[in-house]
Amino acid sequence: MAAGGSPMAAGSRAAQCVSKVVLSVSCENLLDMDVFSKSDPMCVLLMNTTGSHWQEVGRTETIQNCLNPKFAKTFTIDYYFEMVQRLKFALYDIDNNTYDLGDDDFLGELECTLGQIVSSSKLTRPLVKKNKRPAGNGTITICAEEKTDNRVVKFEVAARKLDKKDFFGKSDPFLEFYKWAETEWQLVHRTEVVMYNLNPTWRPFRIPLQSLCGGDMERQIKVECYDYNSSGSHDYIGAFETTFCQIQEASKTNAAEFECININKKRKKKSYKNSGVVIVKHCEVVREYSFLDYIMGGCQINFTIAIDFTGSNGDPKSPQSLHYISPAGYNEYLAAIWAVGTVIQDYDSDQLFPAFGFGAQIPPMWQVSHEFPINFDPSNPFCAGIEGVVSAYQQCLPQVKLYGPTNFAPIINHVACFGRQAMQQDSASQYFVLLIITDGVITDMDQTRSAIVKASRLPMSIIIIGVGGADFSAMEFLDGDNSILRAPTGETAMRDIVQFVPFRQFQNAPREVLAQNVLAEVPSQVVGFFNTFELKPPNRNQALPDHSV
Repeated sequence: MAAGGSPMAAGSRAAQCVSKVVLSVSCENLLDMDVFSKSDPMCVLLMNTTGSHWQEVGRTETIQNCLNPKFAKTFTIDYYFEMVQRLKFALYDIDNNTYDLGDDDFLGELECTLGQIVSSSKLTRPLVKKNKRPAGNGTITICAEEKTDNRVVKFEVAARKLDKKDFFGKSDPFLEFYKWAETEWQLVHRTEVVMYNLNPTWRPFRIPLQSLCGGDMERQIKVECYDYNSSGSHDYIGAFETTFCQIQEASKTNAAEFECININKKRKKKSYKNSGVVIVKHCEVVREYSFLDYIMGGCQINFTIAIDFTGSNGDPKSPQSLHYISPAGYNEYLAAIWAVGTVIQDYDSDQLFPAFGFGAQIPPMWQVSHEFPINFDPSNPFCAGIEGVVSAYQQCLPQVKLYGPTNFAPIINHVACFGRQAMQQDSASQYFVLLIITDGVITDMDQTRSAIVKASRLPMSIIIIGVGGADFSAMEFLDGDNSILRAPTGETAMRDIVQFVPFRQFQNAPREVLAQNVLAEVPSQVVGFFNTFELKPPNRNQALPDHSV
C-alpha cells in the first residue's frame, strides 16, 4: 500500500479516512517476569491524535508462557493521510483476569506513527521501558496491510487419527493458519483447543480472504497442528501446505483431506505415513457486511438499561451511598447512563428506552423484584430519551427499598425474549444492547452464565459497568474468551457478547472516553452475529455478486 493513499477532496475541511489498515503484531525476546514459568504476554494498542491523551484501541489475546509471541488477533485502524496518528504498542505479562493493567508486569513498549508503519509495510523496533531504556533484548514487529476486500472464508474443519502426545491421556489439538508473506510465514488464525480428542471437530470460523491469502488464491498457506500444554510448550503434531484454490477445489468434491506431516518423525521412521488427517468439511467465500452497512440499511440498536438497587449501594440519602445524588446532580450511576446513552441513542429511531431496576423491594407489596420498570408501568416501561431515563431513575430512588441479592439472569432473559422474536423475522433489522450498571458481586452466577450462553445465539450484547470499589473479578470472568465461558450444563457460548468496564478507571476522564471504552466491542459483535447467520441489511436483500472462485 502506498504511504499516501488517496488525497483529500479539494476544499474539504474535515479529515477523510483514506482506508482501513490491519495491523498484526509479533515479538521476540520479551522479558521473563515469572519465576516458575515464562511471561504470559498481551499487547495493548493505544492511539493519540490530540497530543495529550492516549486512547486504548484494543488488546490482543494473552499467550501463555511465551517470550516470542505471534498474536492472532489484529487491529483495524482508520488511516488518515493528513493526520499524525501516534500509536503506542504496550506489552504486559498478564497474571490475572482483571481488566486493570496496573497489577500486571510491564514488558516494554514502542511509540511510532501509523504513517511510519504503512510506509514500511513491516516495522521491527526494539522495545523500551517507561524510562526509555531498552527492555532487555525485546523487539516488536508490526505488519500493515490495507483492508480492501470485504470477503471472508467460512471454514468447518475436523481431523482424525491425530498423534497421541499426552502420556496419561489423549491430545488437546488446535490449529494455526499461516500465509506466506514475502519472506516468512505470518499467523492469520488460531482455532480453539478441543480437549482430549484425537478426532476433533473445531467450531466453524471465518478468516478474511485478504488475511488468508491477500486475495491471491495461489498463495501458499500452511496449517500447523499442535497439542496444547498449559506450560506454553505445545507439542508439534504436524503440518501441511496448500493454497486456497486447492482447498476450495478439493472441498467441492467432498475430498478436502490433507495429511498432517511431522518432518522429524518422517525422517526417523521409514514406515511413517502421517500424524493424522485434517479435513476441510466446508470452505466458502462470502461477502461480509460492515457495521455501517447494517446501520445505514435500517438496523435498529435497541438499548435497555438495568440499574442495581441492592442494599450494598448504601442508603441513597447518605453521601457515602453510590445512589446519593450530589447537589450538582451527579453520581456514578447517572454518569454511566449519560455517557453510554448519549452515544447509543443516535442508533434508535424512536428514542424510547426501557429502563429496569433489580434487587429492590417495590411498592405496594414490597416484594423483591429483579426486573421492575423504574417508571413502575409494566405495560409501558419506556422512557423518552436519555433525559427520560434519568428523570425516571431520580423519581424511582425514594420509592423503593434497596435490598438484594444481585441477580443478573432475570433481566438478561427478559431482553433475550425480544432477541428471539427478532430472530423469527429472519432479517438484520433489530439488535439489542443491555446496559447493566452494578456495584457488587453476582449472586446467581450459574443462572447468569446460562443466560449469557443462550443470549450469545441471539442479536444481543451485554455491557456491564461496575461502579464503586467492589471485587469485580466475576464480571471480568464473564468478559473473557468465549471458549471458556460455559453454562453449568457444559454448553459453550457461541460468541463473546459481554463487555465489562470498571467505572473508577474513567472517573476523572471525559464522558466520551468512558463511552468509547464501553461501546468499543459493539460494532464487531453486531457484524459478527449477523454475518454468522448470513442476515443481510434490511434494504439490501438483493442477490450479492458471485464472489466464489
